[in-house]
Amino acid sequence: MIGLVLAAGAGRRLAPLTDDLPKALVPVLGDTTSILDVTVAHFAAAGLDRVVIVTGHAADRVAARVPAWTSAYAGLSVELVHNDHALDWNNAYSLWCAREHYRAGALLCNGDTLHPLGVQRQLLDVRGDSVCLAVDRHKTLGEEEMKVQLDAAGRLRRISKRLDPATADGEYIGVTSIPPGAAAALTAALETTWRRDPQLYYEDAYQELVDTGTDVTTADIGVVEWTEVDDHTDLARAREIACRY
Repeated sequence: MIGLVLAAGAGRRLAPLTDDLPKALVPVLGDTTSILDVTVAHFAAAGLDRVVIVTGHAADRVAARVPAWTSAYAGLSVELVHNDHALDWNNAYSLWCAREHYRAGALLCNGDTLHPLGVQRQLLDVRGDSVCLAVDRHKTLGEEEMKVQLDAAGRLRRISKRLDPATADGEYIGVTSIPPGAAAALTAALETTWRRDPQLYYEDAYQELVDTGTDVTTADIGVVEWTEVDDHTDLARAREIACRY
């Protein structure tokens, strides 16, 4: 099992902070600690010894951070995978770029989602051969969230930002357990998705799995302080909660 992070996007809504810096490296704690720093630290604390990061925009800034991570966490290896379409395609292609790395199993974290260590540990404890999504079933939902509809057993039925919040059962928070037994099907779904439309999200590949008869399960994270960082308001929220982790 590896720790896998998608950190390729340009983060344009956080300009000018992201003009020459990936969104995942914008500081949320002090002058230097970013969401990516927190995520890598959590991987190490959870017992993972290999991290793969998909880069794109300002990839050199992520590469420059690698020696600090491998020095801080004994035995940790960090590999970078470059997405050459990071600035013009969406993240279904980013995750597909890492297909050779997650086939032995991965804990996937979005590079712009700040969450406590307990979320990673919960997903690492999930057993079975199905992709499993971390879901917040307690948050008040709006138009921007990646919303989910679930069946009575907690399996995924629908996932989309376009779902009516009133019909949704929660929000996918950008953390997924990918067991080895699900990797090949996920890779096929991702390729189908980005070839259909390179502007689609990797969550659309989860929908592709469901639509073709493959179970996708979910884990309710409970009441947890977390946030996705898309804009400056989100960033202020991240800086408010990061100090409490």
